[in-house]
Amino acid sequence: MERIKTAIVGLGRIASLLEDDKLREKPCTHAGAIAANPDCRLVAGADPDAERRQLFAGRWNVPVYEDAAVMLAEHRPDILHIATHPDSHYRYCLLAAESGVKAAVCEKPLADKLSNARKIAALHKSGRICIITNHERRYSADYVEAAAILREKRLGALLNVKAVIYMGKTRRLIDVFWHDGTHLADAMMFLSNAALRHKKQWGAKLSGNSGTAWLAGVLESFAGMETIGGAETGGAGNWEHAPGVSKIPFVIEIGAGRDHLVFEFEFSCERGRLRIGNRVFEVWESVPSPYAEKFRSLKKTQDDFEGSTGYFTNMAADAVACARDPALQPKSSAIDGLRVIEYLHSVKTW
Repeated sequence: MERIKTAIVGLGRIASLLEDDKLREKPCTHAGAIAANPDCRLVAGADPDAERRQLFAGRWNVPVYEDAAVMLAEHRPDILHIATHPDSHYRYCLLAAESGVKAAVCEKPLADKLSNARKIAALHKSGRICIITNHERRYSADYVEAAAILREKRLGALLNVKAVIYMGKTRRLIDVFWHDGTHLADAMMFLSNAALRHKKQWGAKLSGNSGTAWLAGVLESFAGMETIGGAETGGAGNWEHAPGVSKIPFVIEIGAGRDHLVFEFEFSCERGRLRIGNRVFEVWESVPSPYAEKFRSLKKTQDDFEGSTGYFTNMAADAVACARDPALQPKSSAIDGLRVIEYLHSVKTW
């Protein structure tokens, strides 16, 4: 079978440069995932920055362009990876559709504002082009396993969720919320198969770069909403028990002042709890207490996730599948990306 022609617009950190990080699981960039996929062929890249074009061409041995429109007209790729700033995502999604691209992989957040996110989602729904949002945890094997634990109710019914995100000492909380919180919000919706509904917030102002802010709300079941996500990994609207996952309270903690990074969830269930995050995978189950008669305690029954997660590899494979079969829905669609933007937009940023 002929390999799928693939191109990238935006040749910076997530497109290529992060492959130089010796500690990250590889591949960890769009170009790396394309190069590792035997069904793909990287044909070109585009970026207005001359230095980035030079670095990309030297590393991947492909032609580079200043103008993405020229690149698309010259190479006619089937897949376009959009690794640019969010305010340009709609423009490039539309350009891809007009250029006959079958599938676009769009970096998160899906857009810079709600109106543009809605336009991208509408473009996806029109069928002119399949648009994948690169919320990578939907493709990560550890998160897929965690979703299965919750989906199958191995720990009983889900009762509440806590999430924590720290991304450095001096970054503004609102920047953390919009840049990294998009992954947090999407992962919580993926794992619980429910939409985030904001209720209240307290603590530090998100506009500042110090202190800790808390956001509280409820997870509302996707039952009755439009089905759009990938059934295999529990995308939106596919879990049979979805009506039972409604009005589940959650709290998100966003903090500055820490010299370390934290991205974690704790799902509290009827018969145990699940913790998952960056290099965290813990399952605790209820057992007869060794400390007191007629009581039960939690015992850690899993303390790690074995093997690679394949988060970028699986995303590239999903893009290939959707490019080859227009009837397929991606595991992380523009609709999923829109739901994240809707939640972010509902939170006060003062």
